Amino acid sequence: MLKNADILTVMSLGQILRTRRIELHLTLDEVADIVDFSKPYLSTIETGKVKNPPSDTLLKKLEKVLKFDRGVLLHIAHIERMPTDVRSDYEAKDAQNRRFKQIIKNIVSRKVSTKEIDKILGAEDINIDSDQPSLKAGQLVPVINKVSAGYPTDFNDLDYPVGFADDYVRCPDMHDPNVFAVRVIGDSMEPKFLQGDIVIFSPAAQVNSGDDCFVRFAQPHESTFKRVFFEDDKHIRLQPRNDNYAPTIVEGDRINGMYRAVIKYQKL
Repeated sequence: MLKNADILTVMSLGQILRTRRIELHLTLDEVADIVDFSKPYLSTIETGKVKNPPSDTLLKKLEKVLKFDRGVLLHIAHIERMPTDVRSDYEAKDAQNRRFKQIIKNIVSRKVSTKEIDKILGAEDINIDSDQPSLKAGQLVPVINKVSAGYPTDFNDLDYPVGFADDYVRCPDMHDPNVFAVRVIGDSMEPKFLQGDIVIFSPAAQVNSGDDCFVRFAQPHESTFKRVFFEDDKHIRLQPRNDNYAPTIVEGDRINGMYRAVIKYQKL
């Protein structure tokens, strides 16, 4: 059985789909009926005759039918869509990260002393001081949805795994793999944030009173964009920047996510 966590970069997307389908004893006809796509098209995907990876809509259906973890096929397909040079660089760095993780696991499991670490790094031919500053195009940040700068509205993160979306913006490296962006709707955060602005939020950034934050509620499942003020241990004030809107006091246990705005993306 294929392991979802392995990502299986040594196999093409089509090979992965075919292998899993056979393991589950499913025919192409059966899969085609369930996902509502034609058998000939699914066959061209499995044989690698399709020029581009299939749509995200089809991939999500295939994940359910073929019992993959959510987001696994999307991740593989998005990598395959990368230009060859970018993909090569990505896969090289991914391989390097996996190697580093294994080295760290070995050090921890063996309870290696500080003096022995240099020997291990030397044996692995790793120079931790070798990195040189280089020009970077910036990090691609996924635009996951829209956030209301007004009254809270239903939140939908487009059902993507972390780091993926239909649209991206490029910004300076954030050093936070979970950074995301949203488009502002409404005028309650004017004049600093206007409708249509793209704002980037970092889950790793510390939130303090007075910060502009993406706020996600547990019940109901809503989100809003406001300045946050910690009134006491149990209550948070959501303060619009627009004086035409009144602040709202909410109980802290209603909130299941609060992420600080770190960049307002705009083209000059």
